[in-house]
Amino acid sequence: MSLGLSKPAAAAPRHHDPSRHRTIIDALSYDHIEIIAAHESDYPPQLLEVRGAPAVIFIRGHREALKMPQLAMVGSRHPTANGALTARDLAVYFAQCGLTIGIDAATHSGALAVEGTTLAVCGTGLDRIYPDTYTELAARILDRGALISEFPPGTAPLPHHFVQRNRLISGLSVGVLVIEAALKSGSLTTARHAGDQGREVLAVPGSIHSPLSRGCHALLREGAILVENTDDVFRELKLIHKIMALRHLFCSRQRSLSGGRGWTTPPKSC
Repeated sequence: MSLGLSKPAAAAPRHHDPSRHRTIIDALSYDHIEIIAAHESDYPPQLLEVRGAPAVIFIRGHREALKMPQLAMVGSRHPTANGALTARDLAVYFAQCGLTIGIDAATHSGALAVEGTTLAVCGTGLDRIYPDTYTELAARILDRGALISEFPPGTAPLPHHFVQRNRLISGLSVGVLVIEAALKSGSLTTARHAGDQGREVLAVPGSIHSPLSRGCHALLREGAILVENTDDVFRELKLIHKIMALRHLFCSRQRSLSGGRGWTTPPKSC
């Protein structure tokens, strides 16, 4: 019986490996990795709505980042120059409005450029950065946001881990915005999860000649919201109302936890 836990969490008790446990404990200390259990107040409430949500998540960086409303921006790992520019420009705007963002390098860089907050959901243990070319970017993310994973330290970057991770990306977010995607891509998997989870799905159209536009066009045919500019996001989705509802929830929780004193630092507002 899995008790609704994700596969890694449900399977963990069956494999007793003292050396593996020692490795995890050492990594938690050395890499400053924290564990947040589903019953704790810092566990993202929107993630609890997801079927098979992990019993624990691992985090490096600022826990406070989990309390901010999140918009997942996903796209190709090999974007066109225009796609990367679009992702960065949108990330800059949304970060200035107080949204946390991820997933690709362009969106993280855009958010960080205006000192915004950004989250990266990893498909490995948090004691390793994959690919290693993102080591510098990961350090910048830790300074302003957080890295999170459902996988314990020592977990290798196996392909199915990234597929499994995608449901967390959408589950943590109020919506998923797809910038560029081929017809068979992880970005479309994330978008499908978003639809199943009752999250909003948005897509940026592109050239009919580009294979990286076909995934977005497929989503648009299926009813995703077309995004040509930032106004489309806020007008069509009424995302502002969702943001304010989430902020109210977190502020109320924070006041309760702090005895009515409220936020130490007020959340950003648009």
